[in-house]
Amino acid sequence: MIEVRDAKKWIQNGARRVEILKGITFSIPAGQFVAIVGASGSGKSTLLGLLAGLDAPSSGEIWLDGVPIHNLAEADLAAVRGRKIGFVFQSYQLIQTLTALENVLLPYELNVKGNGLALARGMLTEVGLAERMDHYPIQLSGGEQQRVALARAFIAEPPIVMADEPTGNLDSANGRLVLDLLLERNRKAGTTLVLVTHDAEVASRADRRITLKDGMIVEDTLPIPAASLVEDKERNG
Repeated sequence: MIEVRDAKKWIQNGARRVEILKGITFSIPAGQFVAIVGASGSGKSTLLGLLAGLDAPSSGEIWLDGVPIHNLAEADLAAVRGRKIGFVFQSYQLIQTLTALENVLLPYELNVKGNGLALARGMLTEVGLAERMDHYPIQLSGGEQQRVALARAFIAEPPIVMADEPTGNLDSANGRLVLDLLLERNRKAGTTLVLVTHDAEVASRADRRITLKDGMIVEDTLPIPAASLVEDKERNG
């Protein structure tokens, strides 16, 4: 579903080159939940931006579902993002002049043919906001705004959902609710879920953790197959 081949990202500051990512290589199969973790400044959000096609690598390759997005023209890249990726921002990024329902409906109208009104209402009901559809973002709490953002990410039924610190601005109760909704979508629709987080509890629920330090992968913890857990239990009595 996602393949990264020796991706590097740097910023040229006069004669000085600041390296942010220093050669990242990994692949993520369809349906896997991956948490990208690491200290501030390790390159987590930069990497997620590359995976989502929000930025381009300075060198290397990024493939989404067989499509090489690292060298696509912007119009083609926008079309791929619209079809394949639902993105959840830490700061919600809702349009303040649109209601919750209108915010959720927007990506459907831009990327999918047909009337998505009933689906948008269903999505908001699914995230517990059936009574808040006609409210504007300023009338919603932070947790409610993030749930609107989740419904917006889900509505076009993208095969990949990416989230940048989706619980970072929320209290623990709302953070758990948002994570549960993401995991429910991962299980129910089989979406590939990739998120950046500082939260150890969030990372502990992932199938796999990719740890960055100074722009490099220092640990890639793959899920342990269930069969192996059973064998270990039997072997150890």
